[in-house]
Amino acid sequence: MLPFESDYNNGAHPEVLHHLVETNNQTCQTYGHDQWSESARDKIRAAADAPNADIFFLTGGTQTNMTVIDGCIRPYEAVIAVETGHINIHEAGAIEFTGHKVVALPHHDGKMSSNDLKTYMQQFSEDESREHLAQPGMVYITHPTEFGTIYTKTEIEDIYAICQHYGLQLFIDGARLGYGMMADGADITLPWLSKHCDVFYIGGTKIGALCGEAVVFPHGNAPKHFFTTIKRHGALSAKGRTIGVQFDALFSDNLYFNISKHAIKMAMRLKNTLHSKGYQFFIDSPTNQQFVVISNERIHELSQKVEFTIWEPYDDNSKVCRFVTSWATTDEQMEELEKLL
Repeated sequence: MLPFESDYNNGAHPEVLHHLVETNNQTCQTYGHDQWSESARDKIRAAADAPNADIFFLTGGTQTNMTVIDGCIRPYEAVIAVETGHINIHEAGAIEFTGHKVVALPHHDGKMSSNDLKTYMQQFSEDESREHLAQPGMVYITHPTEFGTIYTKTEIEDIYAICQHYGLQLFIDGARLGYGMMADGADITLPWLSKHCDVFYIGGTKIGALCGEAVVFPHGNAPKHFFTTIKRHGALSAKGRTIGVQFDALFSDNLYFNISKHAIKMAMRLKNTLHSKGYQFFIDSPTNQQFVVISNERIHELSQKVEFTIWEPYDDNSKVCRFVTSWATTDEQMEELEKLL
């Protein structure tokens, strides 16, 4: 079967795996206080031009989202996302499990509109019964979005300005951050992002690591006792080195962005193939996720040899399907897929 259903259906990039193996017999401090985690933090600070950043390593995306949100806002506060936001639909109620309401706004090709956010906050502020409501404390967006679309600088600037006006924190989920930054037409860089949000994370699980996400508080603004908060959520790895070593490799010699760029190259090749063969696109994505409309009959045929995701119904006779490339996608896999399509 050709693997195009996700970007985390593989192991680690060879250079990441090599770094894990070559450091395996060395002893070190535990809980992320090891030399490789410290080196990775320094490399991320340099790449983000954020010398004072507080950086923590967690294992997975859902774990990271719930820990950051619960650690940054008060127990009675809510987080604002779009209706298609990962925390709203794909995390089994993990945020609500911590006691925080997720307020869902309309999405526009997967993105949050600053106008929608402003309207919501104006209406909330003018509501005389607002003290009876969950108080907005944070805005959550993903870059790229669930539909593979990306934000522009202007869009994030506008959202961040509203957050600052109303005293909200802006949290950017970067599970696929490398793919978003390497996409054609992308104008957001790591240093720029560090200056336009309160917290974000750099995804490793989907981009070259066996597992792991790097949470970055770019202004040295981590909440008090955030380390303890991670522990309280069962998210503190005793062998913290396992994630630190991987990010130490990913942020050496620009590896993280180089392998992200490879996935984009493969995705654009796939996009051109789908277009040339007459497939209807559900949305125009510049990243490694491509969404097309395929008839039910054709889905059955393709699924015998290709792994992909049936995303949602389109009409009675067809569905929206997602094909995903990754750092591990090969030319040989692409050639085989092109023949089948």
